[in-house]
Amino acid sequence: MHDDYGLSIWGEENFTIRGDTVNVRYGKEPSLLEITRAIREQGYRGPLLLRFPHILRKQIDTLYDTFAQARKDFGYKGSFHAVFPLKVNQFPNFVHHLIEVSRERRYGLEAGSKAELIIAMAKTPMGAPITVNGFKDREMIALAFIAAKSGHNITLTIEGINELETIVEVNREFNASRPDPVTPRIGMRIRLHSSGIGIWAKSGGFGSKFGLTSTEVLEAYEILRRENLLDALGMIHFHIGSQMGEIGPLKKALREAGNIYAELKRRGAEGLNAINIGGGLAVEYSQHRPNGNRNYSIKEFANDVVFAMQEIARQKEVDEPDIYTESGRFIAAPHAVLVAPVLELFSQEYHERSLRLKERGKNPPLVEELHDLYRAIRRTNAREYLHDALDHMESLLTLFDLGYIDLEDRSNTEILVNLIVKKAIRLLENEDTGELKRLQDRIQEKYLVNFSIFQSLPDFWGLGQHFPVMPIHRLKRRPTRPASIWDITCDSDGEIPFDPDAPLLLHDVDVEEEEYFLGFFLTGAYQEVLGMRHNLFTHPTEAVVVFDEEGDYTIEGIIEAQNLMDVLEDLEYDTGLVDKALKNNIEDSPLIDEAEKQELLGKLYLYLSENSYLKTIQSLTRSEPA
Repeated sequence: MHDDYGLSIWGEENFTIRGDTVNVRYGKEPSLLEITRAIREQGYRGPLLLRFPHILRKQIDTLYDTFAQARKDFGYKGSFHAVFPLKVNQFPNFVHHLIEVSRERRYGLEAGSKAELIIAMAKTPMGAPITVNGFKDREMIALAFIAAKSGHNITLTIEGINELETIVEVNREFNASRPDPVTPRIGMRIRLHSSGIGIWAKSGGFGSKFGLTSTEVLEAYEILRRENLLDALGMIHFHIGSQMGEIGPLKKALREAGNIYAELKRRGAEGLNAINIGGGLAVEYSQHRPNGNRNYSIKEFANDVVFAMQEIARQKEVDEPDIYTESGRFIAAPHAVLVAPVLELFSQEYHERSLRLKERGKNPPLVEELHDLYRAIRRTNAREYLHDALDHMESLLTLFDLGYIDLEDRSNTEILVNLIVKKAIRLLENEDTGELKRLQDRIQEKYLVNFSIFQSLPDFWGLGQHFPVMPIHRLKRRPTRPASIWDITCDSDGEIPFDPDAPLLLHDVDVEEEEYFLGFFLTGAYQEVLGMRHNLFTHPTEAVVVFDEEGDYTIEGIIEAQNLMDVLEDLEYDTGLVDKALKNNIEDSPLIDEAEKQELLGKLYLYLSENSYLKTIQSLTRSEPA
């Protein structure tokens, strides 16, 4: 990993390192530490989710501007449109700012359920597109008709013939005997032969959950023609999967979908004028160059889409279609950063001050020799002494198992070997060998961090998706600790283990003396909506960081993590009965006198008003050491 924790790989110039801290690369470039402390000074504890609307604007502008340049370069006659798929992030603080920063672009929303469709109908500016994907019943289709009659530019993408038949029925209900019928545009999602790659490859191909086969496309065309709805057919849609790491499968899918578009146009679907290429534009999560997640640039992505559509239109002698995208991860992921404090380092007992050596000559000879190795190790002898130390440890642990040395001797063995290994790694840091990588794994430090992986990084737990992690301060100091990260759930899966092939090194800190914050980046897509309440840890406190024209920032829209009783209420507990039981337990206890009962009740209700995340012990005013 580079000294910048791979920021130059995944950061997209959204953040930068200024001296000791990670800073927002916008406006007057405040540090994440400054923003975090400003929020904590208002009394908020636990993990913080920071949202940056200006990054949303940047991502949206990049998408539109790149396609505009591609259309200009190729002389493309079709237009470009985009919608944000609400399944990626439906939280109000996100959706509100998404619409605000994109209003000039006429950026729309995509809905995949009735609840999401209501959000889209309420939030999408009139004229901006709404697309409706996923399985739909009569009620959901009727909602789309209401949206169309309200003035929305809405497209119903059919996933099967039965949905089209329902659209025909609802159209009769809404437009019977009306001289000026209003109908949503109709799209066809195609079940392509082409499939994607990686975790989400099954979104495409014949085994896909969604879309019409070629036979069903022809059947749908005939139904539309028979029902005089052919003019409503406006869009061909496909999607080959999220986080598309390679560009090749998209090129194949574009050719396939483009030819279906052209065939339908030539059959008489005159209203058909758009191809929706779905989502899939990947985000670079890697902190190490050899492990990249995307083999193409957004410019290449846009050029390939425009060129493919233009070539097919030219060959088939049809109009160049308007291009729609539903890229959600690319838009949302960079805008959010999770900041969480470290509560404890679990191996801090491996310090020289922790040794319990006896008087010289009373320690086991091998322990004495370990002590000598530690004091005498140098670069010239580091590898030899390292091997000697590891050999001595095996012998000493065997002696302990046989009862020949005591617990203090074993403790001294573990500490001395740990110290020797750390010193050897530091002395030999320029020698990139497999042995040193394995030793880093052996001496890794376990950082207990005040957050839940299941709540805030569910894709790591469920899919092995890695996210960039780095300290947001102390960056002038060299990190030396190979780190694994533990969350505060009581689940062994709540861990980001140390990876010798992609090592994370953090600082050796005394968290009783100073605060130490880690930042988890690119968490704005899917993580919030998929987060689960394992151990009843809730969505962390969130805040929106907004910059004005002078470059100053304000902190808006703070929503505190739910308190304990709110969480129980969400799970359908009768919190009134819970409250009554807790109160009665105290009032009826023979172990508590009358004076103490009121004091305990006061403390109880104070604790019930807090969230599940742990309280840190550091003073808010304690400054960082120089």
